[in-house]
Amino acid sequence: MGRAFEYRRAAKEKRWDKMSKLFPRLGKAITIAAKEGGPDPDMNATLRTAIKNAKAQNMPKDNIEAAIKRASAKDAEEFTEIIYEGKGPHGVLVYVECATDNPTRTIANVKSYFNKAGGGVVPNGSFEYMFNRKAVFEIEKTEDMDIEEMELELIDFGLEEIEENEGIIYVFGDYKSFGSLSNALDRMELDVKKSDLQRIPTQPVQFSEEQIEEIEKMLDKIEDDDDIQNVFTNIA
Repeated sequence: MGRAFEYRRAAKEKRWDKMSKLFPRLGKAITIAAKEGGPDPDMNATLRTAIKNAKAQNMPKDNIEAAIKRASAKDAEEFTEIIYEGKGPHGVLVYVECATDNPTRTIANVKSYFNKAGGGVVPNGSFEYMFNRKAVFEIEKTEDMDIEEMELELIDFGLEEIEENEGIIYVFGDYKSFGSLSNALDRMELDVKKSDLQRIPTQPVQFSEEQIEEIEKMLDKIEDDDDIQNVFTNIA
């Protein structure tokens, strides 16, 4: 996965740095996790992960606690998680993951972003064999860390691949193994900086700088939408 993964990670972080509504997105992920699995992070691996990711982005403790409380509030918003697939400029393939209280509004907006860029939304499932959904964990390496030993420990919990890059260890597994890998890493008392479910292209495509610039304009508009949680592409 090496270089392709590094590019995707850098591109995603670059766009996230420009997002003015990062905390609300993180808060929404926490609220959804708490509503689905309960407010106790010790008993809810998804919530525990959402909290860790929020802390990694320096989200204040008060914001995190407020997001958890919103899940049990009488007037709590009901969010629907929806996935859209679309083709953008120069044939780029895009997955858009949403969490919305108004699916009608969201699909209308998503369609407009693609249409205005010369692309369009396609039926869900069109990209089934073009992306692999993976659980990805980022762990800061320490001097006493033995990667080979870690690999042996995690194989039984769904590990598919492990690699190191610039002091960060990346742990990859099938998306269905997210919970078991997360729990195993917790038991090993490893400092997981980030973890999420990513859609990694099976055949990344190389685009020119000019094409990337045009594609990024569309992606920026998509990610500025309050209902968007994650965006993945097949950019190499």
